[in-house]
Amino acid sequence: MAPPTETLTPERILAATEEVLRRHGAAKATVVDVARALGVSHGSVYRHFRTKAELRGAVTKRWLGRTTAVLSEVVAGDEAAEAKLRHWLAALFEAKRHKAGDDPELFATYSVLTTEADDVVDAHVAELIEQLGTIVQEGVEQGEFTAPDSVPATARALLVATAHFHDPHYAAQWSRPEAGAEFEVVVDLVLHGLRRRTGPQLPAGSTVA
Repeated sequence: MAPPTETLTPERILAATEEVLRRHGAAKATVVDVARALGVSHGSVYRHFRTKAELRGAVTKRWLGRTTAVLSEVVAGDEAAEAKLRHWLAALFEAKRHKAGDDPELFATYSVLTTEADDVVDAHVAELIEQLGTIVQEGVEQGEFTAPDSVPATARALLVATAHFHDPHYAAQWSRPEAGAEFEVVVDLVLHGLRRRTGPQLPAGSTVA
């Protein structure tokens, strides 16, 4: 139990909430459990988070934010656009795969919580699309990618096309031996679709007369 004299902050509450969720799961964890873990009254927790739903949404945002923080470092890097996009997609896959494999109980708990926090999930997806859009725009400006009609639409399409490797619904398949090879094939396909073409393109199997 944490010392009651230690300053109670939102971050301390969120860290304690995550531990409570790990122990009890989303269905059984309560604000009283969180307060008990902190050595405070549940009223003290409610002074920072007005409702149980607000607390659960905040801890979900914190959990998802760890992934976007890692990806933002990739976006800020100095790689060429195609290499950066491959790096970003691989980092997203690895982050999700590690969460599912390293702490499956907590991953399952957060998979439940994300269904309760549509606004948090929507904001997370919007941030991922914005990061992808930044990379696509860099690729266009560097002459690596064909200019799309809409960068945001292209970024969203990239996220949808690779959903098998980051959507929690597919988590059970990420540990399969062939998952890595399948990921590389999908990434090769989306990159092929983005690359700028130099000169006329012939249909597959065609020959020059």
